[in-house]
Amino acid sequence: MASNIRTSPATVWAHAALVAAMLLYGGSFVAMKAALAFLDPWLIVLGRMLLALAAFSLYWRRIPPATLVRRHLPKLLVMALSEPCLYFVFEARALTLTQASQAGVITALLPVMVACAAGVFQGERTSPTNWAGLALGCAGAALLSAFAPQDQYSPDPVLGNLLEFAAMGCATVYTLMVKHLVRHFSPLFLTAFQVITGAVFFLPALFFSPWPDQLSWQALAAVGYLGLGVSVGAYGLYNFCLSRLPAGRVAGAVNLIPVFTLTLGWLALGESITGWQWAAVALILAGARLAGHSS
Repeated sequence: MASNIRTSPATVWAHAALVAAMLLYGGSFVAMKAALAFLDPWLIVLGRMLLALAAFSLYWRRIPPATLVRRHLPKLLVMALSEPCLYFVFEARALTLTQASQAGVITALLPVMVACAAGVFQGERTSPTNWAGLALGCAGAALLSAFAPQDQYSPDPVLGNLLEFAAMGCATVYTLMVKHLVRHFSPLFLTAFQVITGAVFFLPALFFSPWPDQLSWQALAAVGYLGLGVSVGAYGLYNFCLSRLPAGRVAGAVNLIPVFTLTLGWLALGESITGWQWAAVALILAGARLAGHSS
């Protein structure tokens, strides 16, 4: 039976959706970094939330029964506050301090963090290999930061990478909550709920963030990609995959994000990883692979 599940058309489509989601996520770091040259980070996040909210307004008739929403409201709020709210607080600030490529590499820690957190909070089996993978990944992240070059586009990579690590902590909570909530709600509703919560959370940016003298097409294109391509497309695909595939397998696919981000960061922004930083990338990916193989 296991073989039939792995090769069924539904599973193939779920894996294809997972790869597409990782590609969209990988591009999000590059788009965010590009937009930061023209817009305040909080305006960028608010803009992407409002765009996604406009897209999801087309599906308001599909809202689940109010009694079901009230019953699970605390968990829904934990999910949405973890991501996008706190996640983007950390990541938006991180990308003002470090390279998009480095932030993308830090995301490889997510599957290891999910595996360990599931063991601590959900009673799932967590082997010593999982914890060894986490330690190896953290060591790689520290090495990546230690050898990160400082320039006008990456003024404090150590703090930036640390903030991206905090964002991964928020993403860990989000992943565990979604895996639980997809038993009761559709991936579409969960994505819409987090977009609505995020739009309300970041709404003060409309009044307190500095506005540019004029909006460039590059900034508008980047915000459009982040709002529709990522907040709607990538999150929707990710939540769909969590409803069809094991959480560990979905989280493990995050290892594709550094590959996409490094490639897109080099092509679009001219960023590069050199010297000892490649050893750090190898450590992070090895830690994720070690934990994934154990799972």
